[in-house]
Amino acid sequence: MFPKIFEIGGFFLPSYGVMVAAGFLIALWLTGKLATRAGFDPERVSNIAIYGALAGLLGAKVLMFLVDFDYYASRPGEIFTFASLQAGGIFYGGLICALGTGYWLMRKHALPVAATLDLYGPGLAIGQAIGRIGCFAAGCCWGDHCERPWAVTFTSPDAMQVTGVPLNVPMHPTQLYEAISGLAVFAIVYRAILKPHAPGSIIGLYLVLSGIARFAAEFFRYHQQPNPFAGPLWTATWISSPLPMLGAWLLMAARRTPIIKPA
Repeated sequence: MFPKIFEIGGFFLPSYGVMVAAGFLIALWLTGKLATRAGFDPERVSNIAIYGALAGLLGAKVLMFLVDFDYYASRPGEIFTFASLQAGGIFYGGLICALGTGYWLMRKHALPVAATLDLYGPGLAIGQAIGRIGCFAAGCCWGDHCERPWAVTFTSPDAMQVTGVPLNVPMHPTQLYEAISGLAVFAIVYRAILKPHAPGSIIGLYLVLSGIARFAAEFFRYHQQPNPFAGPLWTATWISSPLPMLGAWLLMAARRTPIIKPA
C-alpha cells in the first residue's frame, strides 16, 4: 500500500490526509453547486460546511479518545503526539458534531434546516467514499482475516509503522467495501436531489443508506477496541445504529411536507 506520498527527514505527507482533503474539497464544491441550483447563497452554505468540518474533526478525535479511553488514560501524552494528530478518528463522532454544528448555524442564520441539510447529503457520501480510499492507501481500518479471492494483504512496513496494520495476512478490504458502498450511496442520493423532493428527504435517505452500509461493514472489520457490551455488536456498530432510525424518521416527516421542484 502507499501510506506516505513523500518523506523528508521525520516528516511525511500521508496519503490518508491527502485523500480526506480531496474528498472534502470535492464535497464542498458539489455542495456549492447544489446550493446555487436550489436558490441558496452558496457562500453561506459552504461556510457552514467548513465550520461543520472543523467541528467534525474535533468530534472524530474526541470519540477516538473515548473509545480507547483506557489506552489514553494510561498514556495521556499520546493524546498530543503527531501520530494522534494524523489519525483520522472515528467518522461517526465527526458526523454527529458536524450535523450539530450545522444545525446551530442554520438556525442562527434563519435558514430552512431540512432543505439546507439536504444540500450536504451527496457531498457527505462522496467525501466519505474518497476518504475510505485514503484508509486503504494508509492501511488503517483493516478487516478480519479473509480467505476469499478478493482478500488483500498489506506488505508495506510504512503501513504497519503508521497504522499498526498486520503484514502478510490476507484480510477483508473493509476500506474498499465502504468506499464502494459510499459511491453507491452518492449515486442514489445525488439522483434523488436532482428530482422533486420534500425537505429533509435527501439527508434522511443518506443517513439510512450510509448507516446500513456501515453497520454491515462492521461485521467484516477487525476491532482493536474491546466490545463494551459483549455480544456481536461493537462500539462503532452501536454508534451507527441510531442513524438509520433518524434517517427513517426524517423520511417519514418529509412525507408530510410540500415537494421541492429543483430549478
